[in-house]
Amino acid sequence: MTEIPEHLRKRAEEARKKAAAAKGGGDAPAEAAGAGGDSGGDEPKSEAASRIPAHLLERSRSAKARAAGGDAGAAGGGGGTATAVATAAAPATAAAPPLATGPGGHTQRLLTVVKSGSIQDVKATPQDKVHVWPHLLGIEFVAALACTAFVLVFSVFVNAPLLELANPNQTPNPSKAPWYFLGLQELLTMFHPMVAGVTLPGFGLIGLILAPYTDRNPSNKPEDRKFAISLFTIFVMSWAVLVLIGSFFRGPGQNFVFPWDVGLFFEL
Repeated sequence: MTEIPEHLRKRAEEARKKAAAAKGGGDAPAEAAGAGGDSGGDEPKSEAASRIPAHLLERSRSAKARAAGGDAGAAGGGGGTATAVATAAAPATAAAPPLATGPGGHTQRLLTVVKSGSIQDVKATPQDKVHVWPHLLGIEFVAALACTAFVLVFSVFVNAPLLELANPNQTPNPSKAPWYFLGLQELLTMFHPMVAGVTLPGFGLIGLILAPYTDRNPSNKPEDRKFAISLFTIFVMSWAVLVLIGSFFRGPGQNFVFPWDVGLFFEL
């Protein structure tokens, strides 16, 4: 059960004291009014009667008015006086103690309306996050060891495709960069070196740097990350297309050729 606060107890005790004072002081003014001391139902003058709540005084006045009307139609005057006294004393005697009300006359207690669970949340909120160490770094370390072991075993049985020694008197035609630079070399065949080597790669790098600040979506589901997936797909596919053209569709003099007509001019 919820413990009642101390200030509510004090307010209840004060209300009970006021009700007891009203009950004790209500008979004397009623008798005085029945005896003829009050002609129009004046307010009580005693100290005990001054503490009677306003709504009890209003009910007493209404009872006196009804009693006075009953006395006018009755045959006997003595019986009417006793009835007026009993009727005036009844509301003060039978009235319930006033309740401590809040704004708008509401009597609900705060601790009863507001549940304790909504004030104090003792349960921790579950999160779908894990620590980088050891959950992520442990998996990455095992993957790195597996890749290193595979490359070591593969290099024992397969020799690297090295070419003959370079001849400074003879330049190969076409002279191509390694495959991971062929996309940049392909741009040099289309634009000015300043545009192909500085401007376009610079814009691409700046766009990739600003991408996390543009797409602030915290979700890790692919269907919720359409902007990030579209940006990554455009970047990867454009660079892959440039690498493929530079590898298989560039012949002598860096001219565009079809590999099924002229042959391949690409070596690993």
